[in-house]
Amino acid sequence: MSSLSKGSPYRRRHDLEAGSSRSPYSDDQDDGMSSSPFYITRTKNASIERLRRWRQAALVLNASRRFRYTLDLKKEEEKRELISKIRAHAQAVRAAYLFRQAGNLANGTQPLPPTPHGDFDIGPEQLASMTRDHNFVAFQQYGGVNGLSGMLRTNLDKGINGDESDLLNRRNVFGSNTYPRKKGRSFWRFVWEACQDLTLVILMVAAVASLALGMKTEGPKEGWYDGGSIAFAVTLVIIVTAISDYKQSLQFQNLDEEKRNIHLEVVRGGKRVEVSIYDVVVGDIVPLNIGDQVPADGVLISGHSLAIDESSMTGESKIVHKDSKEPFLMSGCKVADGSGTMLVTSVGINTEWGLLMASISEDTGEETPLQVRLNGVATFIGFVGLSVAFAVLVVLLVRYFTGHSKNADGTVQFTAGKTKVGAAADGAIRILTVAVTIVVVAVPEGLPLAVTLTLAYSMRKMMADKALVRRLSACETMGSATTICSDKTGTLTLNQMTVVEAYVGDKKIDPPDSSSQLSKTQTSLLVEGVAQNSNGSVFTPEGGGDVEVSGSPTEKAILNWGIKLGMKFDAVRKESSIIHVFPFNSEKKRGGVAIRLPDSKVHIHWKGAAEIVLAACTQYLDANDNLLAIDENKGAFFRNAIEDMATRSLRCVAIAYRSYESERVPTDEEELTRWALPEDDLVLLAIVGIKDPCRPGVRDSVRLCQIAGVKVRMVTGDNLKTAKAIALECGILESDADTSEPNLIEGKVFRALTEAQREESAEKISVMGRSSPNDKLLLVQALRKKGHVVAVTGDGTNDAPALHEADIGLSMGISGTEVAKESSDIIILDDNFSSVVKVVRWGRSVYANIQKFIQFQLTVNAAALVINVVAAVSSGDVPLTAVQLLWVNLIMDTLGALALATEPPTDHLMQRLPVGRREPLITNIMWRNLLIQAIYQVTVLLVLNFRGKSLLHLEHDSVDHANKVKNTLIFNSFVLSQIFNEFNARKPDEMNIFEGLTGNYLFMGIVFITVVLQAVIVEFLGKFASTVKLSWKLWLVSIAIGFISWPLAFIGKLIPVRETPLSDYLTRIFCCRRSAQRSQA
Repeated sequence: MSSLSKGSPYRRRHDLEAGSSRSPYSDDQDDGMSSSPFYITRTKNASIERLRRWRQAALVLNASRRFRYTLDLKKEEEKRELISKIRAHAQAVRAAYLFRQAGNLANGTQPLPPTPHGDFDIGPEQLASMTRDHNFVAFQQYGGVNGLSGMLRTNLDKGINGDESDLLNRRNVFGSNTYPRKKGRSFWRFVWEACQDLTLVILMVAAVASLALGMKTEGPKEGWYDGGSIAFAVTLVIIVTAISDYKQSLQFQNLDEEKRNIHLEVVRGGKRVEVSIYDVVVGDIVPLNIGDQVPADGVLISGHSLAIDESSMTGESKIVHKDSKEPFLMSGCKVADGSGTMLVTSVGINTEWGLLMASISEDTGEETPLQVRLNGVATFIGFVGLSVAFAVLVVLLVRYFTGHSKNADGTVQFTAGKTKVGAAADGAIRILTVAVTIVVVAVPEGLPLAVTLTLAYSMRKMMADKALVRRLSACETMGSATTICSDKTGTLTLNQMTVVEAYVGDKKIDPPDSSSQLSKTQTSLLVEGVAQNSNGSVFTPEGGGDVEVSGSPTEKAILNWGIKLGMKFDAVRKESSIIHVFPFNSEKKRGGVAIRLPDSKVHIHWKGAAEIVLAACTQYLDANDNLLAIDENKGAFFRNAIEDMATRSLRCVAIAYRSYESERVPTDEEELTRWALPEDDLVLLAIVGIKDPCRPGVRDSVRLCQIAGVKVRMVTGDNLKTAKAIALECGILESDADTSEPNLIEGKVFRALTEAQREESAEKISVMGRSSPNDKLLLVQALRKKGHVVAVTGDGTNDAPALHEADIGLSMGISGTEVAKESSDIIILDDNFSSVVKVVRWGRSVYANIQKFIQFQLTVNAAALVINVVAAVSSGDVPLTAVQLLWVNLIMDTLGALALATEPPTDHLMQRLPVGRREPLITNIMWRNLLIQAIYQVTVLLVLNFRGKSLLHLEHDSVDHANKVKNTLIFNSFVLSQIFNEFNARKPDEMNIFEGLTGNYLFMGIVFITVVLQAVIVEFLGKFASTVKLSWKLWLVSIAIGFISWPLAFIGKLIPVRETPLSDYLTRIFCCRRSAQRSQA
C-alpha cells in the first residue's frame, strides 16, 4: 500500500500559500469577542465545549423540548466513540487475516474455490470477504478482475445488461445498496417528551390534588371540574405539542434522505446512465473521477494516477494510490486524484461502510446562531417570569393565610383555627396553580422552537426552489450575506457549451467543423487528441440513431466538435493504448495523456486554457503538414486570436501534442505512476472558442442582489477577458469604466499580494479571472477578515477549502463533485444563480419571521404578566385562570409560531440591507410596536378588572355572576387582542398589514381555528374554563377592544425611532453613569 506524502487536496486547511485559514470570526476568537455564552457568530465548526457552555447557561424547564433539533452532545460523543471502535475492529480483523494469510502461504495452503450462487459463479459472502479483508491471494485465484467479471456476468467494456430482470436477479442474490436504518422516534416518544415539561408536570400534580380535594369537599358530581379542566388543558397542550414536533421530525427525516441520495454514472448496455447510489448493483461498472464518492465495495479495472482518500473508513487522513497491486476500493471513500473504473463486488450491508452506517444513528440536530441567541433571550425572560411568579405566589399565600383573600360574596377564604385543613390545602393548591401557570406563560420555551419551525418550513420550500439545505444554520446565515463569490460556468451561464470558432494551424476554420479545410494529418492528430485526452464518452446505438455524448460540458462540446470532424470515438480509442494520464487540474488549467500507437510511437496530447498551453508550444502544424516555429509574429497572431474570442465571451481551449521517445517512457508501474508528462516543446494543433450563453434572467438576479446590499463577485478559472465580457453581460460590471484594476484582477496577481494588501484589495474586486481554488480561498478569508458574511459557490474538489471557510458554502447539484457537496452548506440543485438569490430571500425571511414571532410573543408575555400580577397584588385574585392561561400559551407557543414562522418571503425583504450579525434581535421598531400594544392591552384589561362591573352595568347582578361575566370578558378580549395583533406582527415595519394575506392559507386557517375554538370555550365549556356565556353586545365589545389594535398599530408606525439600538443606548447611559461615579470617587 502506497500513500501520497501530501494530504488530500480538499483537506488543506493550513496551506502556507493561503496563509492562516483562521479568521476573526472563528469560534475560538468568538470566546474573546463576547463573554456571553449565548453569542456564537458561527456554529458551523463550533467546538463541543463551546456548545455545552450555552446549554448550561440557559434556564430550561423542559430540556427535551427546548433543545430539540440542536445537537445531542452526549449522543455525538457516543457516536464518535462507536465509529472509532468499529474502525479499530475492522483494522484488527484485517491485520489478523493478513497474518493468517501469510501463515497459509508459508504452509502452502490455498484459499477455498468460489462457490456458485444462483446464476452466478461466486457468492456474496466470498466477494464481501475478499474486498473487506483486501485478500489479494483470493483475488488472484478468482482470476483477477477479468475472472471476477466473468463470474458476475459482466462485460468490462459494456457493463451489465441492465434490464429489469437482470437488476432484480442481482439484488436477490447479492442484496441492494441500502442498509438498515435505525428507526426514527415514534409519535408516542414525542408525547412522552412533551409530558416531561417541568411546568406541565407541576400542573398535573396540582390537577390531581385539586381533583381529589374537590371531589372530597363538593362531591363527585361538581368537585371534579377544577382539577379535570386543568388536566384536560394540559393534555391538549401535550398532544398539540407532540403532533407539531412529530410532523417536523418527519420533514427533517425526508430532507436527510434527500441529502444521502447521491446520483452517479454507471456503464450499462454499453452506455453511461445516471442512477441513484441506492440502485447500484453487484457487477456494475462505475467510472470514477476526482471528487466522486466510491458508491460500493469493488475492485479497480483500470486507473490513471488514481488516489483515494480512505479517512472516512480508516480515520487516518492519508491518500492511498490504487493500481493492479492494490485494487480494492471501499464504499464511502472519496477520489482525491486521477480517474479510473471499478467493478462493484459488494453492496449495502455487505460493505464495511454499510455496517458502519447501520451501527450509528444519524443525529440531524444542529445549532444555529439564532437558536443560541434566542435561548439567551428566553433565559432572560424566564428569570423575570420566575421572579414575578414567585412574588405572586408569596403575595397570594400571605394574603390567603392572613385572611385578606375573600370569596365573591365577601366572606373570608381562610380563618385561622376555623378553616379545615382540606379547604386550606385546596386554596393553597389553587394559588400554586396560578403561580405555575404564570411561569408557563412567562418562560418562553417556544421561542427557540420557532427557529426550528421556520427553518423546517423554509427548508421544505427551498427544495421547491431548487436548493437542498445540508446545514440548518446556513438558512438563517444566508439572510446576513453581504457578498456572493460566484463561479461563472454553469452558475451565471447555461453550461450548454458549443464550439463556435476554431483556429487550426495558422488559419481560422469557417465553419469551425469543416474537415475539408484540414489536412489528413491535422485531422488525424486532432481526432486522436480529442478522443484519448478526454474523460467523457461517446455511445453509438447499434441500430443507428443519435450519438450520445457524456462528460463535463467542456468535454461534451469538444467531443461533439471531434465527431463533426469525422471522429469515430471507439475506433480511435482502440487504435492506441493509454500509457499514462495527467487528469485536468484546476491549478495548472490543463490535462494530458501519453498514448502508444500500433507502430510503438508515443504521442503526448495536452488540452487546456489556451494561453497557458500556447506558452508551452514552440511549433505549429500548418495545412501542408509542415512543422513551423512559433516566432514573435505567429505568437502575436495566436494571442490576438485568443483575445478576440475572449472579448466575445468565448472560453478558449488549446489542443497540442508532441512526439516522445518510446525508450524514455518508464516501464516499471510505480515509476510510471510518478512520471510527470513532458509539457514543453509542444506542437499547437488547434485553438477553439466555446460559447456558453448567459442564463436568462441572471442580469435581473444580480441587480436584485445589488439593491439588497449584496455584492456579487465573479471568481472564474477562465481568461480575464472572457470573465470581463460575461461580467458586463450579467451586470456584475456596470460599464467599461469598471473594467480595470482593482475591479478586475487575475488570480496570480491577487495571490502575490501581502495579507494586508489582499484585505484592502478584496473589498474592491468584482471579477477575478484565471483563479485557482486556492485564490478563491484567499479571497474568502480576506473578505471575512474585513467583516463580510461571505457566500461562495463551488463545484470542484479543490473548491472544498473555500466552501468550508465561507460562512455559507453553496455547491452545484449538477456539476458539483461529492467532495464539494459534502463541504457545502446548501446544494443548488439546478446550478442556477437565480436559485442562489432565492436562498438569500429565504434566509432573510427566516430572520424576519423569527422577529415577527418574538414581537407577538413578548406582547402576550408582558400583558399577561402585568395583568395577573397587578390583580393578584391588589385584590388577591387573578382574572385569567390556569386553564385560560394554558389556552393562551397554546395560541402563543404552537399556533402563533406556526402562523408567523411560515410567512413566505416578500420582495420587501430584498429592499433592505443585510441583517448584521451583531444587530439586536429585538429592534427599536419591534420595541415600539410591542410596547404600544402591551400598554394598550394592560390599560384596557385592568380598567375592566377594577371598573368592569360599573362599566358593564353589572351592579345589580349577583356578585359571583358579575365577577364571572367581567372575568370572561377580560379573557375573551385578551385572546381576541392577540388574534388581531397577530395580523400586526406580520408586517412590523409596513403600513399595509394585509398585503399577501390571501396567499397565506396556513395563517388564515390558524386564525379561523383559533377564533372558533375561543367561541367554543366561552360559550360551551364554561365549567372547564371558568367562563359564562357572553351576550352579543359583550362579544362586540371584545371584538372592538381587539380591533382597536389595528388603527393603533398604524398610528404607532408613524412614530419615528432612533437608528441606534435601544440596548446600545442603555449600555452607553449605564457606562457614562459608572464613569461619572468613578470620577467623583
